[in-house]
This record gives sequence, C-alpha cells and structure tokens, in this order.
Amino acid sequence: MSAMSDQRRATPPDIRARKGGAPLVVLTAYTTPMARLVDRHCDIVLVGDSVGMVLHGLPSTLGVTMEMMILHGQAVARGLAQALMVIDMPFASYEEGPKQAFRNAARLIAETGAAAVKLEGGAHMAETVAFLTARGIPVMGHVGLTPQAVNQLGGYRVQGRGADADRIRRDAAAVAAAGAFSVVLEKVPDALAREITQALEVPTIGIGASADCDGQVLVVDDMLGMFTEFRPKFVRRYAELGADADRAIAEYAADVRARRFPAPEHVFAMETPA
Repeated sequence: MSAMSDQRRATPPDIRARKGGAPLVVLTAYTTPMARLVDRHCDIVLVGDSVGMVLHGLPSTLGVTMEMMILHGQAVARGLAQALMVIDMPFASYEEGPKQAFRNAARLIAETGAAAVKLEGGAHMAETVAFLTARGIPVMGHVGLTPQAVNQLGGYRVQGRGADADRIRRDAAAVAAAGAFSVVLEKVPDALAREITQALEVPTIGIGASADCDGQVLVVDDMLGMFTEFRPKFVRRYAELGADADRAIAEYAADVRARRFPAPEHVFAMETPA
C-alpha cells in the first residue's frame, strides 16, 4: 500500500518532501483499468511515452505524438484517485526551446489533468526546466539513458561508465538545480546512482540504477511479464501474464474449433424459464 494512502491526491511538493524517506513506488499506466490497479499501490503513476512501443507496436519512442500522449493521459486520469500523475513530453515537443516546451507542457496538463511533466535531458535542458517551473509547471527530470536520444547514444546502452560518469553527475545536478522536483536515473551504474542520490536534494527514481535511489520505476507491462520475449536485466518479472494469456487464448481457440464453446450454460433459451 502506498505511503500516501491517506491523501486524496499526491502533489509534486509531497514527492519532493519524501527525499531520504520511504522509497517512492512508481509504475507506468496507459489505460483506465491499469491506472485503477496501480493507483492504490503507487505514489506516482507515469504516463510514459513507452506507450508507443508497449501498446502501439512502434520500434522506439520517437514516433509518439502529442495526440497519443493526450489520449492515454486522459484515460489514465479517469482511473486515479490518489497517486501523482506525471506525463511524458514526447520527442520533438520541447527540444526546440523553452517557449515550445511551455506551450506543449501546458497543453498536456490542461487536456489530461496531469500534475507534472517529465522530459529527458541533462545540462542542455536546464534552461527549459527552469522556464517551465517558473511558470507553474512541475517537471520531473530524466538523465542517463534517455530513450528519445537512442540514435545519438548508439542504442540502449548503460550510461555513465568510466569518464562518462562526470557527464551524468553534471546532468543530474543541472536539472535538479533548475527546479525539477525529482530526477529519473536510467541505466546507470549502481555506485554512480548511489552517489548522485546522496548529492541531490530532490528524490532520484531509478530504473536499471540502484536500490539506494529514493524510488523505483518500471514499465508495468514489463514487470507483469506481458511480453515473453522481452527480458531486460533491470526488470524483475512479478508475474508471467503474457504466457498465461497465451495459454488461455489457445484453450479458447481449441474449444471453439471443437464446438465445446459456447456450452449450454452460455446460450439462451427461446423462452424465459417459468
């Protein structure tokens, strides 16, 4: 059960105040039914641009649009009662500059009811983070592996090894100093994530980082095992729903072909029984 279960709705200041306290629980959601399931267990529900890969079959997050994020954000908002809702800003909706970022962030919040946006990038995005927060838009930062920069990074590789660690330190410090209320650390070495967590005054949320981060986030479909072929190292599978669904669908198909379904109890009589 979420540590915020006694509150009607968590806020960005609530999350910031959790620095160094009970770990923050974060999961993604893209639909109303899933939002209802995760809401009472999570402190933050993230409407991630991973929706493009998880639900739309895209090869990366780069094809996700504002319209897709708004559609799924509205669906998630209908299922939440207490968790803080954060929504991803999709690729090309904020990189041009602070004014573009403000227009699109304001639209996401106004049309979905999200309380905050998440955007990727480090020191080069600090000006944009400061611009948004100064104008009343809470921002969650995201450094380390930033999937929207997958082409520039050369794939989904661990970031921050060796001399590259300084870049991740600078990026995390820059977005926190610019006003981000929390910072996602994705796919960075354990020791580096621990060091950054200790250095920042705002909570860190790890994914493929360290258990010592102030919180953890996973794509809900990954941790539920919806995709039997996708098994990244940093994901623990808490269920195997994909395999269970495959078995159930196979059983249904066999029953239909053998005319075992529908059975007498599943059909209707011509006349209503007395």
